[in-house]
Amino acid sequence: MAIPDVYRRNFATLRRAAEDGNLALMECTDAVTGVPRYVICAVGRDDGAYVMTPFGHLHDGDPYEAYLPPDTNRSEQP
Repeated sequence: MAIPDVYRRNFATLRRAAEDGNLALMECTDAVTGVPRYVICAVGRDDGAYVMTPFGHLHDGDPYEAYLPPDTNRSEQP
């Protein structure tokens, strides 16, 4: 399955932020559940103020139990 371009661009931005030392881990609150989340953010500047751009949160528990690898036998869905 091909990764959509928007995710590829976001990942490239995240990599640049990491390479430049502009990556942060912030404690945030999940907008739906109210549960604390630890969010990976790119750090930028806008008129001297810091701007945090969230990319995703760290998984609670064992991520190996939460995700399955791509199914290479499945045909792509349109």
